[in-house]
Amino acid sequence: MSEERRLEVLRAIVQDYVATSEPVGSKALLERHQLGVSAATVRGDMAALEDDGLISAPHTSAGRIPTDAGYRLFVDRLSTVKPLSRAEKSAIQTFLAQSVDLDDVVDRSTRLLASLTNQVAVMQYPSVTSASVRHVELVPMAGNRLLVVLILSTGRVEQRVVPVPSDLTDQTDLLAQLRTRVNEAVVGRRRTDAVSAINDLAVPLAQQLPQADQGMLGQILAEVTSALQILGDERVVMAGRANLAKSATDVRTLAPVLEALEQHVILLKLLGHLEADGDNLVMVRIGAENDVADLQSTSVISTTYQTGGLGVVGPTRMDYPATMAAVRAVARYVSEILE
Repeated sequence: MSEERRLEVLRAIVQDYVATSEPVGSKALLERHQLGVSAATVRGDMAALEDDGLISAPHTSAGRIPTDAGYRLFVDRLSTVKPLSRAEKSAIQTFLAQSVDLDDVVDRSTRLLASLTNQVAVMQYPSVTSASVRHVELVPMAGNRLLVVLILSTGRVEQRVVPVPSDLTDQTDLLAQLRTRVNEAVVGRRRTDAVSAINDLAVPLAQQLPQADQGMLGQILAEVTSALQILGDERVVMAGRANLAKSATDVRTLAPVLEALEQHVILLKLLGHLEADGDNLVMVRIGAENDVADLQSTSVISTTYQTGGLGVVGPTRMDYPATMAAVRAVARYVSEILE
């Protein structure tokens, strides 16, 4: 019974410290929470929690604050993640459903997550490592130009304008033939396999075309191949840096955190831990659990969506249940939109 009561005291200390940013004393705990025990018992429980390294005294006052270990135990003992209200869920779904393209989905998602959590939101573009080609479109344009549109299974779209020797607006049969053969070769294939398929297609397809059109074919296939190779770059978007500055309790830790967040490789690393664990898992890394030294004054909450990752970075003093719920909800709606 005493162990469960001490966990209740720890939960109360975490909740109060997150809400007030002030060290929590036994008197405040008794006033704010229905603990059902005496002040002496609460003081004894706090002493035991301090001996276990779960809370500490930042100075000589009677107040205590959670340690990284205390936050970890608090998170591990969460029976449920605080659910979002129906209105919050509806607002998320409506806001993200208004996206016009993939870039807009990512932009809206990061801004929304930063707003919901008051933390720094980080989102990885849908990974193209395992993406397959959904469609290749060839659209004739005025001025002897051809628009090559490449669409991946993640929803990502790459467009290239190719100069061609002649006006193709009237050569619908030729374009239809090229479009059909290219799509037969690449649709459903992963990027690297699609590049090989295009290379294998070039010679036999050229032999079926008039010599005057063979140069144009080479240009078109080269642009499709180039687009597939460039799409291998991973991209990360971030929003809400100002939130970190607002919540910082020690400005000395702020500069290295902001500097770390500017590094593309670090951001990808933050979101890369869940790839092998499947969807719907929310990972919480607290303080020293973070691999990056400059981020060991922060907590990182992340999850996966479809073929990417998203999450938030903030101080260890954060509302873990609400933040975990927001991260999971945004990820779920992003996955639905990109299906």
